[in-house]
Amino acid sequence: MFENLTERLERSFKILKGQGRITEINVAETLKDVRRALLDADVNFRLARQFTDTVKQKALGQKVLTAINPSQLMIKIVHDELVELMGSDKTDISLKGNPAVILISGLQGSGKTTFSGKLALWLKTRHNRKPLLAACDIYRPAAIEQLKIIGSQIEVPVFTGIEGENPVTIAQNSVREARKTGYDTVIIDSAGRLAIDEEMMTEISEIKKNVNPGEILFVVDSMTGQDAVNTAREFNARLDFSGIVLTKLDGDTRGGAALSIKAEVNKPVKFVSTGEKMDAIDVFYPARMADRILGMGDIVTLVEKAQEQYNVEEARKLQKKLAKDQFDFNDFFAQIQQIKKMGNVKDLLSMVPGVGKAMKDIDIDDNAFKNIEAIIQSMTPAERNNPAIINGSRRKRIAEGSGTTVPDVNKLLRQFDEMKRMMKTVSRGSNPIRIPGRR
Repeated sequence: MFENLTERLERSFKILKGQGRITEINVAETLKDVRRALLDADVNFRLARQFTDTVKQKALGQKVLTAINPSQLMIKIVHDELVELMGSDKTDISLKGNPAVILISGLQGSGKTTFSGKLALWLKTRHNRKPLLAACDIYRPAAIEQLKIIGSQIEVPVFTGIEGENPVTIAQNSVREARKTGYDTVIIDSAGRLAIDEEMMTEISEIKKNVNPGEILFVVDSMTGQDAVNTAREFNARLDFSGIVLTKLDGDTRGGAALSIKAEVNKPVKFVSTGEKMDAIDVFYPARMADRILGMGDIVTLVEKAQEQYNVEEARKLQKKLAKDQFDFNDFFAQIQQIKKMGNVKDLLSMVPGVGKAMKDIDIDDNAFKNIEAIIQSMTPAERNNPAIINGSRRKRIAEGSGTTVPDVNKLLRQFDEMKRMMKTVSRGSNPIRIPGRR
């Protein structure tokens, strides 16, 4: 999302390279470029000017430390101000109440229904909650059916009420149902409109009044730019919501909403959402987002994603197999599945410092592992267990069965052998496999 902004900011900081001290002249030139970069990213002019004025005040006259140069010092100041702009620290979701009630609001098309499902799954798997989804969008065609399908996918029940009931009644009854049947969280998917209208605002205000939610999340499509900020302002005036959710951050957007929405309505961004997959949801950390904007990667989030898929017992088994030179295509296939569960490959690589910029113009398909998986699945159990038996005729059969070519099969076999040798070397000189933070 922030590729263009990152590139522009990098160019801005180059102005200071080779300078021995930050001066009024070189800082003015740098910040003029920073302001342009923010405006191009769809941050409004007032906020961009306020941001660069604050950076200027902090930067002017600062002596360069022994181990730092002016461009590095300026990057640190800009980084700290970006963090401040986006909210300083993460803000936790409130789960008070029995049941805890979370009202999801926003315009039609912002991704409310999909996010409701993602949040339910996140609460279920990360917080061991027992959520109930309430379908209160009775106007959009197939909205209730969409929520039912999502509920079925994540194995979370959906409360729909009976035909003819209005959204306020459905919301009230969903809370009663949760209390009666032991569900500790109710997520209310409210109706949206294509634009803000009085009927919509009155209805959602009535839902709030009657169910008294402990959390009201405003879901906004980050691709709508400054319109997102204006919409947030209108909703906040009526609902006084407690947090913001930015959706579609994987889209071709300039990121201005993420940078300015918190400053405009003084409410924290609590979640960000990328893609349609139900696990594509992240808690919003301002410092990590600032790291990514400035091309520093986000290694903490990458490690956390790895931890989610990490299995201590499986890691020990893999360590033993490597030590005995028994690593086979079954193990290789299992490792691919673990990587895929972590998310989009290009997004994962962008979290590695320095890699995001290098990957900017490289198109990595979400189905990057498709051919590899097809080749492995076309092997017999004996071939997966013992790749050494895969001769010429077997390679031809595997290629035909997987819809690939013999050179594709040969390439995978070579890569597998190289990886196996490397992993065996690492295994010999290492302790049991660990991920930081796990014991």
